[in-house]
Formats: sequence, C-alpha cells, structure tokens
Amino acid sequence: MVAGTEAMDELGRRMALGLRNGQVVYLHGELGAGKTTLFRGMMRGLGFAGAVKSPTFTLLETYRIGELDIYHFDLYRLRKPEELEDLAWRDYIGAAVCIFEWPENAMPLLPDPDCAIEIEYGVKDLRRVIIKCLTELGGSLCASA
Repeated sequence: MVAGTEAMDELGRRMALGLRNGQVVYLHGELGAGKTTLFRGMMRGLGFAGAVKSPTFTLLETYRIGELDIYHFDLYRLRKPEELEDLAWRDYIGAAVCIFEWPENAMPLLPDPDCAIEIEYGVKDLRRVIIKCLTELGGSLCASA
C-alpha cells in the first residue's frame, strides 16, 4: 500500500532507475488514482527539473533525459483506437520508453507491455500498486521498485 502523493512520487523515483529505452509500460487506474503522479516521480528520479504535464489534452508529451527518450501517452480522451495513429506512435516502440496511461482505450493496437502497473484506491488516502513485469526488459522496473 502507498499512502498519499509523496509516497507515489517516491515509488516513481525508485522505479526511474529501471527505465530503459525500448520498454513499453502500461499505467492502469481510475481517474485520480495517481498514474500521472507516479510518472512525475519517475521523471524527478531521472533528474528532470522541468514541468511534468499530464498529456490528457495533447495525448503525448516527450522528454529526452540523458540517453533516454521518453514518450508519455495519456489515452483517456481517445474515442476510438485508430485516433492514436495520428501520433506516429509506432515509430517510438522499441527505440524509446513508451508509457501509456489508459492503454485499454487503444486496444488492440498497442503491443504487449514489458511492465503493467495497476493503481487501485484503498481506504482513505491509501493506494494499492500492483507491478507486473512481463518481460526481461520490464524486469528492471520491478527490481528498482
């Protein structure tokens, strides 16, 4: 269980150590569960000091930190999976870290994830975070959590 924004941020900071180009990461959870907060923690863990915006309206925010290219997708507003094609997302798969919030809105187009993270509401301010690393490449995220 993770309590509050600070704890979710800290988990993201730890997980940042396991980010590798080529990873596909899914972030699942209800609105307000902490998906973007976890991502923001990852960015802070990598040393990024700039603004980390939720791409809810733009669908995509990109970052270059050291050797990592990071593509943060928020697919909440997709009406149909084909709308994702306008972002040329396939060009990034395998070459960059691709983190998808609301991946279920783009199925069946998206590739299988290397790591799937589910954030569930608990009682009060608690969150249950389930991290499933599904490939060897995704295993570095589990090891750093």
